[in-house]
Amino acid sequence: MRILVIEDEEKVASFIQRGLEEEHYTVDIARDGIQGLDMALENIYDAIILDVMLPGKSGFEVLTELRAADITTPVLILTARGSTEDRVRGLDLGADDYLAKPFHFDELAARIRSLIRRSSAQKATRITVGDLVLDTAAHLVWRGDKEIELTAREYELLEFLMRNKHRIVSRTMIMQHVWNDPYNSMSNVVDVYIKRLRSKIEYDGKHFIHNVRGIGYRIKEPNGDA
Repeated sequence: MRILVIEDEEKVASFIQRGLEEEHYTVDIARDGIQGLDMALENIYDAIILDVMLPGKSGFEVLTELRAADITTPVLILTARGSTEDRVRGLDLGADDYLAKPFHFDELAARIRSLIRRSSAQKATRITVGDLVLDTAAHLVWRGDKEIELTAREYELLEFLMRNKHRIVSRTMIMQHVWNDPYNSMSNVVDVYIKRLRSKIEYDGKHFIHNVRGIGYRIKEPNGDA
């Protein structure tokens, strides 16, 4: 599980990072709103902890832009501004939870676990891209009435792409979430598996998976599909 902490107070950020890493999360830190927004748009996170009073962009601005970009990652607002008005504003803008400073780490950790559980439970069991359907409950993939047989790793790769349909995902992101190895992004293993997937799901010439030169891959409906 990977969490982004957008917090400009170094001591608070370090405290949260240390505690979450002891809980076996991978933690990235952003020191201002602009950096935090860029990281949230460029990477896939399981949860985001977001301060409101940030340099560059406020937490409310960051949250607004994330939701406008269809980033649905659970967001916990963490701030010294604990007024009812701020809480209502944060929730109305799309925050999933709100915790005022000062706080006990145990409560923060419990809220993060709850957000991640809730997010996982809400994910659709069927994901579609055009006529390509992936059933996460049955672990089956088909197009139309044709079932497509995939290996376990091919299935994991396709699920990651389809959960991020229309979004460009880098090789590093794929290695992180499918192989749990973000440090081996120069390997050609991703390209090999993409080629295998294409041969299985694009059997009639319809192109679902697109190479974005120098960045990574994106899956989207073939031209002519809704």
